[in-house]
Amino acid sequence: MTTNQQPCVIAIDAGTTGVRSRAVFPGSTGSTVSSYREFTQHFPEPGWVEHDALEIWEAVRATLHDVIDQVGTPTAIGITNQRETVLAWNRRTGQPYGTAIVWQDRRTAGRCDQLAEDGHLPQVRAITGLVLDPYFSGTKAAWLLQHRDIPIDDDLAIGTIDTWLLWNLTGGEVFATDPSNASRTMLFDIRSLAWSPHMCDLLDVPIAALPQVLPSSGRFGVTSERCDVPAGIPISGIAGDQQAALFGQACVHPGMAKNTYGTGSFVLMNVGATCPAPTDGMLTTVAWTLSDGTVAYALEGAIFVTGAAVQWLRDGLGVIQSAAEIEPLAFSVPDNGGVFLVPAFTGLGSPWWDPYARGTIVGITRGSTKAHLARAVVEAMAYQTRDAVHAMTSAAGVEVNDLRVDGGASVMDEMLQLQADQLGVTVRRPMDQETTALGAAFLAGLAEGVWASLDAVAAEWDLDAVFEPNPDRTFVDIAHETWLRAVERSRSWADE
Repeated sequence: MTTNQQPCVIAIDAGTTGVRSRAVFPGSTGSTVSSYREFTQHFPEPGWVEHDALEIWEAVRATLHDVIDQVGTPTAIGITNQRETVLAWNRRTGQPYGTAIVWQDRRTAGRCDQLAEDGHLPQVRAITGLVLDPYFSGTKAAWLLQHRDIPIDDDLAIGTIDTWLLWNLTGGEVFATDPSNASRTMLFDIRSLAWSPHMCDLLDVPIAALPQVLPSSGRFGVTSERCDVPAGIPISGIAGDQQAALFGQACVHPGMAKNTYGTGSFVLMNVGATCPAPTDGMLTTVAWTLSDGTVAYALEGAIFVTGAAVQWLRDGLGVIQSAAEIEPLAFSVPDNGGVFLVPAFTGLGSPWWDPYARGTIVGITRGSTKAHLARAVVEAMAYQTRDAVHAMTSAAGVEVNDLRVDGGASVMDEMLQLQADQLGVTVRRPMDQETTALGAAFLAGLAEGVWASLDAVAAEWDLDAVFEPNPDRTFVDIAHETWLRAVERSRSWADE
């Protein structure tokens, strides 16, 4: 196999339900050369979500091999991944210590409650930019060590999915992560950009078992001949999926914002090189770091369930047979018929941060139909985003003038119009909506000279559609007030 003569970067997008490897070429980011594999979701107990890390690695190998067979050896590889999902493995044998605990998992809610009761929240907020919630990796890692009889020795590795994939791609030579992923663990000091000894001690996670932290855009290592792809390909970009989407949406300047409608939805605003003070309801996170020392921070609103509610309609209730059916079904009725669904299946994220909230449907009458339920699921995407953006703009003191959107649900024009109406701002959808993969490719390509600058990256962004808000907000605000009443009914439902 020969090296591709045209510069090309392959992005590995290791998401929550599947892995996609995709080729990205400068000047033609709409390339459809890609390969996708789903992997199994495990739900051993209510509120628990697990993945088989070996199955994820096999999906990466297979999809990466498929794309290289089509385009040749790339200039570089970039990795983006589901954040907060954590696993432990043995660096000598390469075997995981059981399954990975997924970001959606709620099993450590009690530990987070105890830490809050003991007065640790202000320090956690100040050091990590996060809140005490089981969403983040730190308490999950502590749970693994406590419940799986894992030996704490020189062979122990604890990492997020990016670290696991990088370690395998390099044949065990590189054990590293980037600041965007590290900043989601509750173990990382987002101001010093280093692991926090205090947080590691507080959460009982050995700092020696954590990976080296390297710039998001910069060479991490090269592929090994043992991973079933050509050896020596630079792996030069890593970012958590939402930060990668922010970069892929070319939100490279402060004040620019995006929302990704995936399994959950994540609203991020670039706030520049200065880390802002902690603010209620919002997360502060590292957006990315570049090899020249550039640092970008972001405020984030994390919504745990949006697309996952569509999957629930399909797989749990059988209301639809495929996700593509949701839009025509939802908009076959003129409104929701008074039905509101709060998809707090794994608690509520921003701005509520209530791990004990549970899914709630209100307003059902004898006349309610599956179309009304489908519409309630779609409308919940817009309502939750409004809540997160409002909290974000209040915290930042900066208004979002337009919102760039991507992710599976962003194909729904009617939903995006609802979103524009609810926010009262313009919503813009790019031609290429796989912005998570694009961000990983841009970070890797920037490090290897495929793109010369941030301006060159931004020039790749092309507009597909614009959705302007309805200036009459009377009905919009009434509907949102009803939504907030439904949210209150979901709060603290599972609190023992």
